[in-house]
Amino acid sequence: MLLRLPTTATSKAPLFRHRQHGRLSSPFFHSLSFPSGFSSSTRLELVTTSSGPTSVAIICALRSNSRSHVTANYEKRPKASWLAVYKRLSSMPDPENGAASVLDQYEDEGKKLPKFVLIRVIKQLRKFSRYKLALEVYEWLENRRFLITTREIAIKLDLISKVDGISSAENYYLKLSNSLKDGRVYGALLNAYANVSEKEKAEALFDKMREQGLIKYALPCNVMMTLYMKLKEYDKVEEIASEMMEKNVPLDIYSYNIWLSSLGYQGSVEKMEQAFEQMKLDTSINLGWAIFSTMATIYIKAGQLEKAESCLREIERRIQGQRRLPYHFLISLYGSVGKKEEVHRIWNVYKSSFLNIPSMTYRGVISSLVRSGDIEGAENIYDEWLSINSAFDPRVGNILLGWYVSNGFTEKTEVFFNQIIATGGQPNSWTWGILADHHMRARRIPEALSCLKDAVSDTKSKYWRPRPETVSCILQHCEQENDGASKELLFEVLKEAGCLTDAKYMSICSGNELEEDNNSDDEETNEGAESIFNQLLPAA
Repeated sequence: MLLRLPTTATSKAPLFRHRQHGRLSSPFFHSLSFPSGFSSSTRLELVTTSSGPTSVAIICALRSNSRSHVTANYEKRPKASWLAVYKRLSSMPDPENGAASVLDQYEDEGKKLPKFVLIRVIKQLRKFSRYKLALEVYEWLENRRFLITTREIAIKLDLISKVDGISSAENYYLKLSNSLKDGRVYGALLNAYANVSEKEKAEALFDKMREQGLIKYALPCNVMMTLYMKLKEYDKVEEIASEMMEKNVPLDIYSYNIWLSSLGYQGSVEKMEQAFEQMKLDTSINLGWAIFSTMATIYIKAGQLEKAESCLREIERRIQGQRRLPYHFLISLYGSVGKKEEVHRIWNVYKSSFLNIPSMTYRGVISSLVRSGDIEGAENIYDEWLSINSAFDPRVGNILLGWYVSNGFTEKTEVFFNQIIATGGQPNSWTWGILADHHMRARRIPEALSCLKDAVSDTKSKYWRPRPETVSCILQHCEQENDGASKELLFEVLKEAGCLTDAKYMSICSGNELEEDNNSDDEETNEGAESIFNQLLPAA
């Protein structure tokens, strides 16, 4: 049954939170509490026997009476709640003081910080990408001589890779004794390699895990398949999936999703459908909405819109409870199919289902309506967003501004931009980049360069780079008009944006379009980059 607006008003459910399903590394890193009944004085010692592998002995240290008295007093302290600790850490006035200053203050206040509280705090910090703070809490916990499990070692390794880089994570791993390097720790390092696309190191570690019989579950396979997807080595994704089936390693929903995606990216819709039929026979798999979203995307790319719409109807049938994410995909995919009526229908159902609608969702529906050709509808929703949002998000307006520029609506472009400024909106780097393209179309080079300078000066948009087409057009003008001043300003913009050290980007700017199959000649790439670099160098 398709989603329809309710005929009568009903009370709205409170906002909910959903998990980010795309994060394949998360199952490595769930904390474990030490069994109840063991105090911090209890420790595990690894004991090697002549008859077999290392075993674990539980050693209980004897305490003096005075020490027992101190411990008893500590146990009587009130326990701090994890949420209170998390909030105090998150709102530190000076993060440079580190987590230790906050945790020490808790102890000074006479409050107890059990390990399970700190592990819960770390989990929450990681959820919101506060990796440095999470690592500092771990280090504080270790300094208090709490027992650390291999699962927690894996989490620390993951945090080190994110905070200090892959080399530091490797050094931490190498210092661990072999007895502590179990599947979780191997998995954490594998995931760290995959995150930075260290293909050779990831493959070598994956082979080592094979040799030690640690590939018993889907997660390490999913990490490798995700890495190959990122590197566009789709045939290797299929090899991993085949190996899993040969060795009876159960595929999970993520395994199937990645496998189907790889087949779709290779343009093999028929093979994708065969894999889907095999998936339906797997009784351990629940066919949720996400798999149909993947298939719809592939069908749209292949131009098979009827099959795509059939998948979208399956998504609607599978929406359960207060979950926003399926609606976001439906709105986006119906926009890609060009069904503006369906975009409006899903949007109205979404608005009736949730009390609060974030700017991100407005951005998504405006983008979908623009892609489906309903500019008037997109403008109306933008006006609605302006009327109810107190905080201006330039990303919402950038969608319409970009459409006006790319379609030559000069007057609308200027009116719209002036409206942003008049309402107190703060343009971001992408706003200035769009406006630079607007000036380029009218051959107003100084104004275009001024916009690029404003774009690169915005510290909030550190990943912004000017469009290669814009750079190429400005450079062409500078050569034709012998405009050294504009060339020098362009050089400074590219330098500040970090473009000059990116050989691929610079090569595209020089007109050497690179193949997407990663078979481009590095020497040709570097020559193209050096060519445009030399053109940009200011005259001595």
